[in-house]
Amino acid sequence: MTKAFVVGHPIKHSRSPLIHGYWLKRYGLEGSYERIDVAPVSFGDFLKDFPSRGFAGGNVTIPHKEMAFLSVERRTAQAQRVGAVNTVWIGDGVLWGDNTDVTGFMAHLDASLGTGWEQDVETALVLGAGGAARAVVAGLQERPLKRIFVANRTPSKAEDLVGALRPGSPVGLETAAWEALPRVIPHARLIVNTTSLGMAGQPPLALDLAAAPRDAAVADIVYVPLATPLLAAASARGLRTVDGLGMLLHQAVPGFRRWFGVTPEVTPELRTLILADIEGQR
Repeated sequence: MTKAFVVGHPIKHSRSPLIHGYWLKRYGLEGSYERIDVAPVSFGDFLKDFPSRGFAGGNVTIPHKEMAFLSVERRTAQAQRVGAVNTVWIGDGVLWGDNTDVTGFMAHLDASLGTGWEQDVETALVLGAGGAARAVVAGLQERPLKRIFVANRTPSKAEDLVGALRPGSPVGLETAAWEALPRVIPHARLIVNTTSLGMAGQPPLALDLAAAPRDAAVADIVYVPLATPLLAAASARGLRTVDGLGMLLHQAVPGFRRWFGVTPEVTPELRTLILADIEGQR
């Protein structure tokens, strides 16, 4: 029986076992997927030992993604660019790491906006400069956009992100001062929030969308609540919206395929299952 895991600290909030458990049942596979709480001081030992415990691999979540990046022996190109690893496995006796947040975000964007959405988008605006922002920018760089602006309340973090991802980029990558957002928003046909603002327990993201293009799309990676204040404001203006739950679901697909040998489908039934769990724990 194939065994996989999600490791973090804390980990009880993770919905990955629900996602993978749904797929194991749907495809009739013999396997398991479990939560494992590992403190940072013990994470290096965990990575060395998980194969001996019978695991084929697993997901890595907060606060271990950067340590996983440094600890694996080989990395995919996506993980290398993002500087973080959220999926690990053993291949030919070697510990590999990938970052599926890139694929997860872009797959959800395609599913929500339709194939070819980028043909009408020249400029994108990404808010935030953490690990999620890096994954989002890395994914957008693979599409035929002309410019991506990155804005963060701490400008140096935005500069670090742009400096890391700009080399070799086919897309123009620039920073934007937070106070300059009113001048950027009128040109951005895609706006993505990767900050925690708007998350339950956090202040809302105060962003004036009045000047956004009428055909703009607004995405938020926050999924608790599903309809963040930013997405509510976008809907009120008649803009297209992309919620954060789909990224969570789609980023799980590559790992499941690697460990269990089946490419799973993100279905409405799965989405409903995760939404019910979110509502039940609020």
